[in-house]
Amino acid sequence: MPVLDKPLAELERYLGINPCPADIDEFWDKALKEMNSVDPQIELIPAKFSAPGVECFDLWFTGTKGARIYAKYMRPKNSPGKHPTILQFHGYTGNSGDWTTHLAYAASGFCIAAMDCRGQGGKSQDTGGHLGNTLDGHIVRGIENDDPNMLMFRDVFLDTAMLARVVSTFPEVDGEKLAAKGGSQGGALTLACASLVPQVKVAAPQYPFLCDYKRVWEMDLDLDAYRDMRQYFRRFDPRHENEDRFFELLGYIDLKNIAHRIKGKVIMFTGLLDNICPPSTQFAAFNRIVSEKVHKIYPDYAHETLPQAEDITYAAMLELLK
Repeated sequence: MPVLDKPLAELERYLGINPCPADIDEFWDKALKEMNSVDPQIELIPAKFSAPGVECFDLWFTGTKGARIYAKYMRPKNSPGKHPTILQFHGYTGNSGDWTTHLAYAASGFCIAAMDCRGQGGKSQDTGGHLGNTLDGHIVRGIENDDPNMLMFRDVFLDTAMLARVVSTFPEVDGEKLAAKGGSQGGALTLACASLVPQVKVAAPQYPFLCDYKRVWEMDLDLDAYRDMRQYFRRFDPRHENEDRFFELLGYIDLKNIAHRIKGKVIMFTGLLDNICPPSTQFAAFNRIVSEKVHKIYPDYAHETLPQAEDITYAAMLELLK
């Protein structure tokens, strides 16, 4: 088969090389405690968009560091009882997309919340306050503070958990039947949400971002989505004198380092020609998941639309309606 990365047999054993901080679980337990102390100040406002059989809302809530976070929220109309709920996450720099892209789930009996990541292409707020580079991306945002609590993606990961917390307070939501899905950054946030929220029963990440940073760097693929790592070294550490600390800090927001916390079923989709989020980095996270899991492999596909992936995901989500 075509080869971009390690042979498949090696990928299936690969656990990653980016450092894992010794206090990784303590760090995230403390972060969740902080998040749970925040008053989300929920606003649920009827949206201008409408569709037959579905109610649509603009959802706002407050996350860590005081940021106001936006999500599109849809629920079945005139459908009593509690419903399984999908948490949808978008690709890097993007937004929650058109309302119509989420209609199939709402029309099938799910509630669905599609979140805008703070500071990207949607409506969610970036409260800032970071030292150093804020130009080239969120991976290195806050790293100059030398404090993992200041990393931008730490708060984005917590936003996914706060979204789960918020929707679980709604009377129409079955808080014990949550699911998460998304591709690329959305795949990463799907894994993050499942890692931080044990009530996520099904997670369907496609080619997840934010895994095994040092492997990306060693493959010379710190380009495109990972380009801010290269730019950080070029601008702020040209002789790599702080390289070890750099990757240690990124270890706190490396999905492979928290994937062991996942309790629900994971269906991951990976293209073996993916040169944006290299296959080995995705396998590093998948291989550390200890819950039920399935890996759908696409030998001839890269970081692109994967045929049947959405249909497979939809079928898996339907199990929550039973």
